[in-house]
Amino acid sequence: MAVRAKFTCTTETTKRWGSADSQSARSYEFMAVYDQTIPEDQRYAKASPSGSLTIQVDNPAVTFEPGQAYYLDFTPVAEAGAS
Repeated sequence: MAVRAKFTCTTETTKRWGSADSQSARSYEFMAVYDQTIPEDQRYAKASPSGSLTIQVDNPAVTFEPGQAYYLDFTPVAEAGAS
């Protein structure tokens, strides 16, 4: 069964290591949404009233904007070896 959640990006942090021109990655923090004035948010809050997610992204083409809400879709992965 697939599950959809609604989270807002709250923080973007750039992490660098080594010299100034060496590698870097961005970390994003997300929190479950809840706005009493938005009917969709009220529905999501009943199923997931709280939650957080932190991810690190190395791909420069993938960005998230703090303050922007995103849907997160969770779909089970088939067992290894299953077709």
